Amino acid sequence: MQPKDTKPPALPAWANEVISLYQSHAASQFVLYGNIHDRFILPAGAEASVGSLTDFLLKVLMPRFDVVISYDLGNGIRIEKGGEVFTQWPSYKEKELPREPRAAIETLTHYFRYCANLSRLGKRPLQIGCWIRGADLVAPAMPGSFHFDLNALATLIRDWSSDNVFTGFPLVTCLLADNINDLHPLLSNNPRAAEIKIPLPTAAELKPALELVKGSYPVALKKFDGQIDQLAALLAGTSLTASESLLKMKEYEKDPLEHDDLVVLKKALVEKECNDLIEFIESRRNLDFLHAQDKLKTWLRQDIALWRQGDLKAMPMGYLICGPVGTGKTFMVECLAGEAGVPVVKIKNFRDKWVGSTEGNLEKIFRLLQSLGRCFVFIDEADQALGKRDSGSNDGGLSGRVYSMFAKEMSNPDNRGKIIWILASSRPDLIEVDLKRPGRVDVKIPIFPTTTTQESFDLIKALSKRLGLVFTPEDFDAVHPLIPTLMTPGAAEALSIKLYRTIKTQGVAPREALGQALATYQSPVAREIMEFQIELAVSEASDKDFVPEMFRRKKAI
Repeated sequence: MQPKDTKPPALPAWANEVISLYQSHAASQFVLYGNIHDRFILPAGAEASVGSLTDFLLKVLMPRFDVVISYDLGNGIRIEKGGEVFTQWPSYKEKELPREPRAAIETLTHYFRYCANLSRLGKRPLQIGCWIRGADLVAPAMPGSFHFDLNALATLIRDWSSDNVFTGFPLVTCLLADNINDLHPLLSNNPRAAEIKIPLPTAAELKPALELVKGSYPVALKKFDGQIDQLAALLAGTSLTASESLLKMKEYEKDPLEHDDLVVLKKALVEKECNDLIEFIESRRNLDFLHAQDKLKTWLRQDIALWRQGDLKAMPMGYLICGPVGTGKTFMVECLAGEAGVPVVKIKNFRDKWVGSTEGNLEKIFRLLQSLGRCFVFIDEADQALGKRDSGSNDGGLSGRVYSMFAKEMSNPDNRGKIIWILASSRPDLIEVDLKRPGRVDVKIPIFPTTTTQESFDLIKALSKRLGLVFTPEDFDAVHPLIPTLMTPGAAEALSIKLYRTIKTQGVAPREALGQALATYQSPVAREIMEFQIELAVSEASDKDFVPEMFRRKKAI
């Protein structure tokens, strides 16, 4: 909100958007949400520093305003600047200003009207700035339409952006909230207010901030001397506040940050900041660990090669991995991530019983993903997690809102080359068709149980080897009639553990133990369920080369 004749300093993109919208008279009310509790650079030439968002509003965006007022539930109304001007208000009395929300909002509205009337009488208009901290607590999203007092309060705040009395003089109001979905719908859906998302800082934004504070942490940053850009790149996805907390601890412990340790520390920071809504999956595997499926591995390696080259035109926005229970969908994700060498973020249970909390949790997750750079986002049991377009009234429309948020984020073209979605499900038919369409999920990968006795034996052999059990081709010949087909990695792993137990407890040879185990083997998944889920996977496959000939003939794809 710098004057038009002043060249603005280097500011984050969101701040420049606020300035443009205000100076063009496109908006005078701003809903600032997202990373609002972080610290920001306060540009002031050689005296630049870092401060809170409210410091940024006061010192950078509103430095020439006559009066700046703030309100929050704890402190009530506070005059941040221009107290001597505010006290000239005839209605001002030498007593504590109200703290209770309805009374405080009415008081602010009354003062804004007074300033507007002065302007209409031809007096020099006062530039007034106001922010409400914790606006989602002052005017929270609530169910139903019978909260009359709350609705009245939200209506007054909305009027600051739309009533001609207020828009006719220089009044700027900012509503600060963690999540847009936590705010009263009269405010979050106000077409006259601008919604400004404050993202987590990118590596490019972290670098100058770390340069400003590095003098306070000489020991912690000893091994990053002259390499702040590398540190910023490694810390991307965390807030400046979290990064500084890490530096403070390291400085206190006199323990220099190490490059190798930083990866682990960053994961802990990010998971903590996201309230354990996500977790990072570590993988030391690659696609060589996948049993068979050579055509699929070739395809995936081609995608990864394009990604590394920065050629994003043919890169998929997402993958759908589908197949019967126990076929190793999560294992495939780990192998794919290890091959690509990028983080895998697994979305955990983000649903909450409180109104608006589920949507707010998703907002936090999406903000984090957008700040991480290249990553895979893994959603297991996607048929349950992604919601439904039409969920009826059983959950108050929550499932439909979850569906809409995922649909919007998964098709965001800005995410191409940064975020690749990986959905996994044994019931892909239950995932909404729109979420599986090209532009959201471009490649559908079916994975299947074994199709021959040799494949089953090789799978048992590979998993048994991890337990120190070695089988030979002669063993295959000896037990061949007992080996089943349609065996999943999950079933083979359980069988190998049973083999190990038999050998250790009964003292028999591996071949004899294998024969005993196969003679009494029963698939953990009923045959009819297995065949049904195989048929679903075949139907979903985006390329028939992904499907073994045995299943291709059955479905005739």
